[in-house]
Amino acid sequence: MTLHSLDLRTTGQFPALLLDYLDQKPALETFYSTYPTLENAKDAIITKSNFDKEKRKTLVEVLEKQYHGLPYLPDFSILLKENTFTVTTGHQLNIFTGPLYIIYKIVTTVKLARALKDAYPEYNFVPIYWMASEDHDFEEVATFHLFGQTHKWTGEHKGAVGRLNPKELESILKQLPDKPTLFAKAYLENATLANAVRCYMHELFGQHGLISLDADNADLKRHFLPVIKEELTTSISEKLVTETTGKLNSLGYHTPLHAREINLFYLDNGIRERITKNGDSYQVLNTDITFTESEILELAAQKPDFFSPNVVLRPLYEEIILPNLAYIGGPSEVPYWMQLKGVFDHYNVPFPMLMPRNFALYINNQQCKKAQKLKINYKDLFLDEVALRKIFVERNSEHVLNLEDQKEAFNDVFEAILSKATAVDQTMHGAVKAEQTRLLNSLKHLEKRIIKAEERNHESEINQLIGLKNKLFPNGIAQERYDNLLNFYINDPEFIEKLFDVFDPLDFKYNIMVEDK
Repeated sequence: MTLHSLDLRTTGQFPALLLDYLDQKPALETFYSTYPTLENAKDAIITKSNFDKEKRKTLVEVLEKQYHGLPYLPDFSILLKENTFTVTTGHQLNIFTGPLYIIYKIVTTVKLARALKDAYPEYNFVPIYWMASEDHDFEEVATFHLFGQTHKWTGEHKGAVGRLNPKELESILKQLPDKPTLFAKAYLENATLANAVRCYMHELFGQHGLISLDADNADLKRHFLPVIKEELTTSISEKLVTETTGKLNSLGYHTPLHAREINLFYLDNGIRERITKNGDSYQVLNTDITFTESEILELAAQKPDFFSPNVVLRPLYEEIILPNLAYIGGPSEVPYWMQLKGVFDHYNVPFPMLMPRNFALYINNQQCKKAQKLKINYKDLFLDEVALRKIFVERNSEHVLNLEDQKEAFNDVFEAILSKATAVDQTMHGAVKAEQTRLLNSLKHLEKRIIKAEERNHESEINQLIGLKNKLFPNGIAQERYDNLLNFYINDPEFIEKLFDVFDPLDFKYNIMVEDK
């Protein structure tokens, strides 16, 4: 595989807040703690070096229970050591791994742990996949795309997705080519979706040291209890996030995150609903469940697992229970973490290094040959279809297709006409300018017709080009955000290993991976 790199800005795929953060714009310095470099990682290590031993003990006990029955278990005891730290990525439990970029997230995380170990051999670094098992948006995890077909997990499902029964996916398994034993084993031999995801992630990445954590756990949430209680009684996170968001907005940035008065859900079997407050009463939306303040605080103390953080508090929960140095996120995640800096400061929780995952476009050998035949640059493939057609015709035409010289000549003629006309009568100025605009618009229209005519002369090549574009950007969506791992893994079981070969977690570029053979 040959690797080509593009600057993220040239792709038109990323928000300004992420790009300016990676460029280390001074205006953004207060919205993060440590910029992600190997050198700066030492500061993050020092900041996290006094991580609570009891939390380490709880973490190991929980992981040992969650991994019970799986083969080739990781050595969880390493997490008990004061010189062990984690690097983390997280995502929803999309069926069959979901879009390809989820795999990219995990490879980036594992590679970062390796890079840190090489730089600081006296410490240990464990890659963590934070399974968003408490998420309740079933629709977001229930679909994946394989070989041009869309597969969907149907039915009515409520509550935390991690608690759903994965055996329902058997009907999809039967539809797949080369029924993948990896997923058949995971989905048909586990009672919950969270356990199934841990099963196949362990098989795919266990040998690389990855540990999958399901934080839907009472013991872990006891360490989060002070935050739960304060959130229920003061709405402090809404105030802090709103302040930070206002500052980012004043700098001209769009922010993806909206904080609520209470950023917790009530979580029970079949239920994950927002908790709201009305006067002295707490209400669980879409249910008849209500509490007084003393009742809800007592429930939190007795059953903290009944309280699930939303996107505002989930990062804080993660950093409270993990000895974590870095969070690897997508192009929207990194910006919303930056909105949370004030919340971390309030609770005196170290803010991790924020890193974007590796981004990639995979081009197989056949597609590579087509691109070469069409003499198209990989960067051009990120253009929309109209712009792509235009640039191809301009590059391949034997004619000058624009009428810039003629427009300039027209303007010179009309300047002379304007001078003559206004010398006779100043009121002629408007009439001359209107006629000039009309004729220039006519020239622009003719220019478009000339380009269209030339497009017809290259119709065959343009159709091939648009076909290539649609293969790499199915439905106008970046390949990594649409295609599933199995599109590549079924025909090339070494696909993930190839990602490990080419990805560099600290090179914030767009990777174009071109198959050589």
